[in-house]
Amino acid sequence: MIDGMSQRTVALVTGANKGIGYEIAAGLGALGWRIGVGARDRQRRETAVEKLRAAGTDAFAVPLDVTDDASVGAAAELIAGQAGGLDVLVNNAAITGRLPQTPATVEPATMRAVVETNVIGVIRVTNAMLPMLRGSASPRIVNMSSSVGSFALQTAPDVDMGPVPAGYLASKTFLNALTIQYAKELGDTSILINSGCPGFTATDLNGFRGVRTPQQGAAIAIHLATLPDDGPTGGFFDDAGTVPW
Repeated sequence: MIDGMSQRTVALVTGANKGIGYEIAAGLGALGWRIGVGARDRQRRETAVEKLRAAGTDAFAVPLDVTDDASVGAAAELIAGQAGGLDVLVNNAAITGRLPQTPATVEPATMRAVVETNVIGVIRVTNAMLPMLRGSASPRIVNMSSSVGSFALQTAPDVDMGPVPAGYLASKTFLNALTIQYAKELGDTSILINSGCPGFTATDLNGFRGVRTPQQGAAIAIHLATLPDDGPTGGFFDDAGTVPW
């Protein structure tokens, strides 16, 4: 933990009020970590915190809209005040955006909204939390991505990704590129940053059509959040191992 103030690891999970984000918070909380539950919706946020606490997790609410500078700044101040710092950031918050979303039909406003949350929101939150992460003994950043963002898989003739919304797909490709650039910039620090793919998980993002449970989808984030100090950085992983860029 930060500057020896406490031995308890502190993590912030964005979009942690439901689905994969909630299960990431629950999984890290089960390790004895203190968990900041980042979410926009007050009622869902408070309900998630209550549920986590009932299960034994030391959870606290973090009002957080990743698209708003003031909200993100206030969240950083809250974490510093309540927890004394931050060790792990899981950038999980994401949206699909208004449909339909083929390249020829997606509205520019929809694309802007998706990128604002899924990419710029990650930059906004990460940069606000970096001063605290730099003070941690073993800082980790996990960007929740998707295999649909892989150029290698997008162009593989034997891979059918199905009707993936164009804005969402592009935002995850953008996020993967961002992960690589952060890893290069932070290469002389102890911060490890990686992208993780949860697999086709049943959440409201896909109308609950996924074949994996949110708990299964959370597993890769928990793995990357708990990497040893000599673990990888600037990589893209799922439960099976490395995902091609």
